[in-house]
Amino acid sequence: MTTWFSPGKILGFVLGCVCFATVAQENTDNAVILLYHHVSDETPKSTSISPDLFAEHMAYLDKHHHVMPLQEAIKKLQQKQPLPDKTVVITFDDGYVNILENGHPILKRYNFPYTIFINPDVIGTQKNQLTWQQVKMMQQEGVTFANHTLDHLHLLNRQAGEDKDDWLDRVWTNIEQAEQAIEAKTDTSFKFLAYPFGEYNQTLAEKLADEGYVGFAQYSGAISSISDFTTLPRFPAAGNYARLETLKTKLNSLAMPVTKSSIKNPEIKDKQRKPQVTVTVPADDVALNQLNCFFQGEIIAHQVQQQSFEYTVEQALPVGRSRVNCTAPSKQSKGRYYWYSQPFFVADEKGRYPD
Repeated sequence: MTTWFSPGKILGFVLGCVCFATVAQENTDNAVILLYHHVSDETPKSTSISPDLFAEHMAYLDKHHHVMPLQEAIKKLQQKQPLPDKTVVITFDDGYVNILENGHPILKRYNFPYTIFINPDVIGTQKNQLTWQQVKMMQQEGVTFANHTLDHLHLLNRQAGEDKDDWLDRVWTNIEQAEQAIEAKTDTSFKFLAYPFGEYNQTLAEKLADEGYVGFAQYSGAISSISDFTTLPRFPAAGNYARLETLKTKLNSLAMPVTKSSIKNPEIKDKQRKPQVTVTVPADDVALNQLNCFFQGEIIAHQVQQQSFEYTVEQALPVGRSRVNCTAPSKQSKGRYYWYSQPFFVADEKGRYPD
């Protein structure tokens, strides 16, 4: 029997295939990076996850996601190669010994690769830190180690009388010396830098780009091939963010395909502490008409144009670190949300940043 299709049905079929292909491409041009610090019941709650809950996280990842080494995910995205849908990368900041004692056995059970960003000057010198012998042993079991500066300094702090050039020379010397120390001990240099406290500015990000580094921040969101590879977001997954039920939504998130933002520098001066921000998002799958934006846990007003949105932080940004998060559902991938986050860094009256 011959089946005849009307021109309308043929057009609908073609458009459906194009739409499906576009969504599939967006889902595979995407990864989520998780950020942990301590795996312990006895460390500061804000940066800790209990071993039992960490085991629940890993069991969930094993069933529902594809865990990939950080260096592989970054390389493929930079080269615009597809990733498995729902790719996740696991990272830790600071080389705490409880990662080895409590986290490593769980990760090893699932054969999950992961990266620890370390401060070489404190490895083997502080009781709560890994030793270089332990670093080498973990490296032999597939763990990778990368740069978190020599000593976890606030990169945006200025010393007395220090101008912009002197400041950049000082902090870059610290970063380079840390990279050299890690390479000397591990025979590897990824040129990956996790900013301590997540703090960076436009000048430092541009320096990373010039020197061939990839930078990792501490604000939220997924990453894609069009992300800024000097300021890649990671989802905190400990402390208040450790609940698996809320983490599931983040694990399934998609990188907001931002092509332009009116914020160039997240280091905010006094006159800019109520920023008005415009973000361009030319993507058909992002339901901008359902966008929600949040600041300090409260919904803030925004306006949506065809391919952009705008928001204003009405209250003065606080000293330290803060951010605006915006989410919008995918039109085609049910239950998945595009995630945008903008960090802000404000110094105190002495030009310093609090821990």
